[in-house]
Amino acid sequence: MAAKPLAIHPDALDELKSALTWYSERSETAAINLVRELDNALELIVQSPNVWPPGEHGTRKFTLRRFPFALIYRETDASIQILAVAHGRRRPGYWKTRL
Repeated sequence: MAAKPLAIHPDALDELKSALTWYSERSETAAINLVRELDNALELIVQSPNVWPPGEHGTRKFTLRRFPFALIYRETDASIQILAVAHGRRRPGYWKTRL
């Protein structure tokens, strides 16, 4: 079966850009490592979207290992929607308005 395309919520894209900016201002190496970990996470999600723990409203959560972020996503008939690049220590559940 072919992998579904990714659709990234505009606010999740803003969160990603903000995280990358924050890390790149402090350490280019850390920013590169974040990009690598995010790329790997997205690839794993696309390959096997139902592996990670289910959450509310049909969402799932992939927690990054080396950075304090989780990718909140859900699978639809047409795509895998990334709803948030959520910092693990800030405002839990804030992204629910994006459903």
